[in-house]
Amino acid sequence: MIQLRNINRVFGKGDERTEAVRNVNLDVGEGDFVTIMGPSGCGKSTLLSIIGMLDASWTGSYTFVGTEVHRLKPKKRIALNRDYVGYVFQQYHLLDDLTVAENLEVPLTYRKIKGAERSRMVDEALERFGLGPKRRAYPGSLSGGIQQLVGVARAIIARPRVILADEPTGNLHSDQAREIMELFQRLNRDGATVVQVTHSEENASFGNRTVEMFDGEVK
Repeated sequence: MIQLRNINRVFGKGDERTEAVRNVNLDVGEGDFVTIMGPSGCGKSTLLSIIGMLDASWTGSYTFVGTEVHRLKPKKRIALNRDYVGYVFQQYHLLDDLTVAENLEVPLTYRKIKGAERSRMVDEALERFGLGPKRRAYPGSLSGGIQQLVGVARAIIARPRVILADEPTGNLHSDQAREIMELFQRLNRDGATVVQVTHSEENASFGNRTVEMFDGEVK
């Protein structure tokens, strides 16, 4: 499903040049649950953003669901991401001027799902994550843990074929974290492909394969 070959990502120039990702080769099969682990600053999140087609300033070749991403124009990459990927961001990236319910609805509007079905799916997600009382709240009024839950709910609401998660439980207490990981595991069993970045050995135990990164390289 995902095939990376000789992927490199450099930030800066000259003396300020940093090789965040170096010569990475990685295959992720459909239905895999892969964990990327490594020390802070090793390139894990950068690699995940490349896989999610949020970063286009890399070199190498990348094939996603049979499509050569490195040959696509920006609009085509955006469409591929929209149609296949649900992304849990480490920093949430919720829209401050939208309520919790409206934030959850955003990915559904991109997929051109009709209004009545969108409302049903939003209600279902709010109930699943215990967010019903927060449906009309704005992100700025929420704790970091609640924002994290909203971010996870938004990522999976459209039932994406690929779930990419960057430290998905970083702001959750242990019971909530386990519930989220069990949810990812169920979605994986139902056919979703999951790639997560984490420092947590416990989170990694929910997957079926762990990839180690160090200084931008996959070991």
